[in-house]
Amino acid sequence: MSTVPQAGGAPVDGVPPLLARILDDAALVSPGPRPVMTDVLDAYLDVRAGEYGGLLGALVVPVSRLQEFVAVLVKRRPAAPVPITLSVDTGLGGVPKALSLTTSRSALLTTGTVEMPAPHDVDSVWLERVTEFVPDDVVAVVEPRRPDADGSDDWIAGVRRVVGHGCRPKLRCGGDRAGVFPGVTDVSRFLAVVAASGRSFTASIGLQGAARHVDPATGFDHHGWLNLMVAVARALRAVPPAAAGGPEDGGVGEDLDAPAELVEAVRGALDTTDADALAAEVAEVDDRTAARVRAHLSSLGSTAPADQGAEMARLGLV
Repeated sequence: MSTVPQAGGAPVDGVPPLLARILDDAALVSPGPRPVMTDVLDAYLDVRAGEYGGLLGALVVPVSRLQEFVAVLVKRRPAAPVPITLSVDTGLGGVPKALSLTTSRSALLTTGTVEMPAPHDVDSVWLERVTEFVPDDVVAVVEPRRPDADGSDDWIAGVRRVVGHGCRPKLRCGGDRAGVFPGVTDVSRFLAVVAASGRSFTASIGLQGAARHVDPATGFDHHGWLNLMVAVARALRAVPPAAAGGPEDGGVGEDLDAPAELVEAVRGALDTTDADALAAEVAEVDDRTAARVRAHLSSLGSTAPADQGAEMARLGLV
């Protein structure tokens, strides 16, 4: 089932199709102290009802806290069902029960995706288990584990296996230590694999600002969500639509090296720290390119969607 919003055409609620429903609220799965469920849900509902509501996608809910979430949701009685992504933190065996619970509460919530970390040696046997536990009408999002060192062939091989199996790969963009922030080399190769495959991907927490920057408090290099969006657009311009393969035709194949022209097409976009220049490039994206970008970049994980919306507004994007 596709969960990619339609791009192209007129803006909806002041939000251009390129940005519609792009921000998933990842507050419940962010590193750090355990967030209070009522606070997270109330903040999500406030954003949805506010001026940046059109940017908001799903609320990411850990399976281990699903019953707690549902109990709070019952008390809040939202005007419309809350779209959620189930984050598997209890093992694949817990997925059927979790999906059964969400189905029984369809008036309160909907579940379009289930995301999970892959083992270090992700292989076809484990991926087959994923398809057994995740039904066809729900998108399986798989995060191949990446070593701290940049330029890992094993990690890229895992991304290829995930894509080739028909799952959506997840790119973790940061966390609570420097090693979980992927370098430009790894992100470039990841995006090249996805662009060549014709598959979509999800970018998770770590994208705290529009442009690449160094956090003065930690010294960590953060990628920007605008960097990522521009990088995807450039990669897709380098791959004509007819050239992008999929799992049914072998997709990206088994070679470890991503196409060199695709890697080079995105490196410059990932390196820049000029948010205004990146925003200007995004503003020039035509409807057809916007549709292709969102067919690949399904969502961006955010721990503060309202802040992201304000930054988009400042940059003239909404």
